[in-house]
Amino acid sequence: MSDLLVHPAGKTGKIHDITVESAKTPKSPGWNYVGFGVYRLKAGESAAEATGDREAILVLVEGKANISAGSESFGELGQRMNVFERTKPACVYVPNDSDWTATATTDCTLAICTAPGTGNHTARVLEVPDLATRGKGSNTRYIFPIAMEESDVADSLLVTEVFTPAGNWSSYPPHRHDEDNYPDMTYLEETYYHRLNPEQGYGHQRVFTEDGSLDETMSVSNHDVVLVPKGHHPCGAPHGYDMYYLNVMAGPMRKWRFQNHPDHDWIAQRDA
Repeated sequence: MSDLLVHPAGKTGKIHDITVESAKTPKSPGWNYVGFGVYRLKAGESAAEATGDREAILVLVEGKANISAGSESFGELGQRMNVFERTKPACVYVPNDSDWTATATTDCTLAICTAPGTGNHTARVLEVPDLATRGKGSNTRYIFPIAMEESDVADSLLVTEVFTPAGNWSSYPPHRHDEDNYPDMTYLEETYYHRLNPEQGYGHQRVFTEDGSLDETMSVSNHDVVLVPKGHHPCGAPHGYDMYYLNVMAGPMRKWRFQNHPDHDWIAQRDA
């Protein structure tokens, strides 16, 4: 199995706990920014963490929970009971040197996106932009840009949700953001948290560099996470199975600048 593919640790509780330490592998030795966790809680169960030197964005992937951060209580949040409803997620920003608590009021899935924090933002509920359409034809997908660079809502984190219809491609044409070379490109580590509908389905993701030093093609199942330390990283959803993923990106600069693979950039130019 690829060391870039992380299966859930179980069906309940904290099923993912990806840290900068655990993400360091032979294929990603320099991982320093992105952390990612997922809790699957039953109604009445709670989760709580201190942020330390990292900021966090909590994403209620599905279900409802009472959420507090630091001294702020935000009450019951969440309206999307199934991620594939494509309604907006409830999201809470938590700064570094703080803490958060979530108590499920229904069964829920809570994602924890983290990256280095510098204390420039306060704990609050985020205003998620409306669903947007990207791409054309079999490259069409739908996104909620939860915390992209257009909104000054975080110190380091870039977070977005993507819905890819069955039979379509996403993160395509293949593109990379693995060089600290602004404004042409920014270095950003990235995680993909995958969901499939129906849940017994699967999808495919390839992570590869142009020089061939990294080339991994993975079949992803419901609740799997893929690490993208470098290289291109397209996804494909087979016929019959819709794909969702939650992206977390972070690096030395909170900007998303990428380059398409030179062999496949013509697709982006044609569809522009």
